[in-house]
Amino acid sequence: MRLKRSRPLVNPIVFAIPVFIASILLEVWVARRRGVRAYDAADALTSLHLGVLSQITGLFVKLAALGIYAAVYDAWRFATLPMTSVWVWLGALLAYDFCYYWAHRMGHEVALLWAAHVVHHSSEYYNLSTALRQTSSGWLLGWIFYLPMALAGVPPIVMGAVALIDLLYQYWVHTEMVGRLGWLDRVFVTPSNHRVHHGQNDYCIDRNYGGILILWDRLFGTFADERDGEKIIYGVRSPLRSLNPLWTNLHYYADLWRSTGQARGLGRKLQVWLAPPGAWTGEALAHFDGGTFERYRPATPAPAAAYGVLQFALLAPCVMHLIATATSQPMPSLLLYALVIAGSTLSLGSLLEGRRPGARIEQARGAALGIAFALLPEWFGYEAPLLLRATVLALTLGAAVWLDKNIKTHQWETI
Repeated sequence: MRLKRSRPLVNPIVFAIPVFIASILLEVWVARRRGVRAYDAADALTSLHLGVLSQITGLFVKLAALGIYAAVYDAWRFATLPMTSVWVWLGALLAYDFCYYWAHRMGHEVALLWAAHVVHHSSEYYNLSTALRQTSSGWLLGWIFYLPMALAGVPPIVMGAVALIDLLYQYWVHTEMVGRLGWLDRVFVTPSNHRVHHGQNDYCIDRNYGGILILWDRLFGTFADERDGEKIIYGVRSPLRSLNPLWTNLHYYADLWRSTGQARGLGRKLQVWLAPPGAWTGEALAHFDGGTFERYRPATPAPAAAYGVLQFALLAPCVMHLIATATSQPMPSLLLYALVIAGSTLSLGSLLEGRRPGARIEQARGAALGIAFALLPEWFGYEAPLLLRATVLALTLGAAVWLDKNIKTHQWETI
């Protein structure tokens, strides 16, 4: 890849994305070898779309959150901790994980915070793609929980680095392919521990909040061990039933708004937002009967799922390019690039829901972007080789024609 502008400092997430995709493909292969249905194509693609939206949002808001942290650090820190000390780094990672425990716990126990975090729990599958199903609105209040680290004198650079380490660690625990791990399950967050956290079963609710260490849950009474004789059912009690990444991010805020209108009195209205989810009604959480549970199965035609996989394969390099060049892109260009990618996830979501209008819109979007990539002098600062231009054009136009054929020959909803 040859950029016309000087190469900026690359965001580590750029290098993580290929690892995420490769490990997901490996998990798909292992699951099939074991005869386990761990994936649904439409669900996994929705998780990836939500991860893309979260990263795009982060380009515009993470610097603001880190700026608030830096301002508190500059004005009110009680000490100045040296960045060169290994103990400062280890202590900062431990402190971050402690703060993460409380941020995560409050994300389940305060309805307003749950409105952001519910995105991560909305999948009814549990696999590595679920780890990437991240919120785009958690930045609104999440930064507050880490300000004690600024007061303690943890430098902003150290804070940002340990935050990334804590986040990346949590990726691998989202799998059913790894069983119990002995003593590691007693100290660290492991797949077994985190499976409990994602469960709807009665014993799973509001348990196992840790990021790296499960010791916090053992210390504060929120730990639950995975039960061998009870199959964990993943997801949330009020299922999302949508593949639209924008609605996935907004649906619970809409629920809170509607509930506020139903509540009588200022106290009850505040409870809707500040009490645990649903607690303002005064009704106890109902017993969960796993025997009657049915997964959400959208009417995704097989050709739509295959087309969606191809389009994400074309979209992923654009996401990597956007993240890598975000600091060097002019703001109008950055906004346009972000909107192109975000709009692509929304279009693909409509297609995956099996809607004929969505398929037509996606058909036009895919072809238009393929033509633009081939004909524009540069693609947001990247001068593509002729062979790559021709390949992308052939793939996108070929996919559009193929999708058109399948719209006519398969059963598609007309809504």
